[in-house]
Amino acid sequence: MKDSLQFRIMLAFSLVILVTIGAVFFFFDQATRTRIQSFEESIEYKLEARMAGELSQYYRVRGSWEGVQPLVEQLGNVSERRIILVDTEKIVVADSEGDLLGKPYESDSPGTILQPSWKQGPLAMLYVSEAKSASLYILCNAVGRFLIWGACVAIAIALIITFFLSRRISAPICALTETARKLGQGDFSQRVQVRDKTEVGELGQAFNSMAGDLEKGERLRRNMVADVAHELRTPLSNVRGYLEAIREGVVKPDAATIRSLEEETTLLSRLVDDLQDLSLAEAGKLELVCQSEDVAELINRTVAAMQAQAIAKEVSLSTDLPQGLPLVNIDSQRINQVLRNLLENALAHTAKGDAINVAAARQGDWVEISVADTGEGIPPDDLPNIFERFYRVDKSRARATGGSGLGLTIAKHLVESHGGKIEVQGKLGEGSRFSFTLPVV
Repeated sequence: MKDSLQFRIMLAFSLVILVTIGAVFFFFDQATRTRIQSFEESIEYKLEARMAGELSQYYRVRGSWEGVQPLVEQLGNVSERRIILVDTEKIVVADSEGDLLGKPYESDSPGTILQPSWKQGPLAMLYVSEAKSASLYILCNAVGRFLIWGACVAIAIALIITFFLSRRISAPICALTETARKLGQGDFSQRVQVRDKTEVGELGQAFNSMAGDLEKGERLRRNMVADVAHELRTPLSNVRGYLEAIREGVVKPDAATIRSLEEETTLLSRLVDDLQDLSLAEAGKLELVCQSEDVAELINRTVAAMQAQAIAKEVSLSTDLPQGLPLVNIDSQRINQVLRNLLENALAHTAKGDAINVAAARQGDWVEISVADTGEGIPPDDLPNIFERFYRVDKSRARATGGSGLGLTIAKHLVESHGGKIEVQGKLGEGSRFSFTLPVV
């Protein structure tokens, strides 16, 4: 519990609440006591001034202090204070308690000098003791007790609110932690419920997006392993079958058999090379040797190399290259690989009498190269996945016609390694058009 987020939030909020209420109580108590003390001093001053005025008037009327004792006793009873009146000879002429009459008196506390305006010199010295009743301080203490009780109630309410608030804050974090733990155990279908639009909600959305990417990556990984196993199994099975047949004497190791074995091993070698190129490209470790190249010459060389296959299928293969195409900064071998992959893909999806056209045009700082055919086309649902590895539009196509499903994926990575982009357009039954861009020198 001590290491939980909820406990830390409650502890932090509680400390803030206690410090805040303690500071309020301290300053309120100090201000209240100061104001009460100031008010009491004001009352004392006014009381002594009134007593001094009455005693001065008494002296003015009587001309002496004779008979002033009853008046002093009365003032003492009313004010609940001890009043001592000392004449100029420092002899007590009146005492509200009557103990010091006629005795000399000196006090360490300051007194009030009776010096009316109608007489020169002082009449006497008036000493008034502190109040016997501390009602104002009792009031101050009562206010303090009420304030303490109010602070306790406020702290209790604040802690309850803090408890529920901390649970509300920590609950999605705990749910996220539990979901992440299950995700780490291999359950990629886990998602968190996002109910708010705060930073925690954004974290949940980011987590769900990450989980979706991981699930997709895991699905692609499993599919890739299955597809690689399938692609390797077929030629390996053929090679093994030929070798077993030769060993048992069913098939003679003549030129035709050796040629079949060579075709199967070539297919295996190409598949391994494609997988290696794809892994290097996806890891960002594909080395490119870029230099200025004439893209028109590169296209013509590649098309000339593919003419034999096009003629064999009775497919028309042509180019549309304008004059004055700028030089491009490319690795010629890799771009030749891209063109061959696109042309092989086009030949695999065209039939007798169809046509394939390779064109190029400048677009600002880029040269766009396109391979368009009039073949069977691509269904709209397959367009977003056309560059996925081992993806085939026709799932029933044989390996001889459908390829390994890596050519377009490798072409995409090679183009993007040059800083360009590759796109596809097509409709079912109307052919397809693949285009990619290369940077101008």
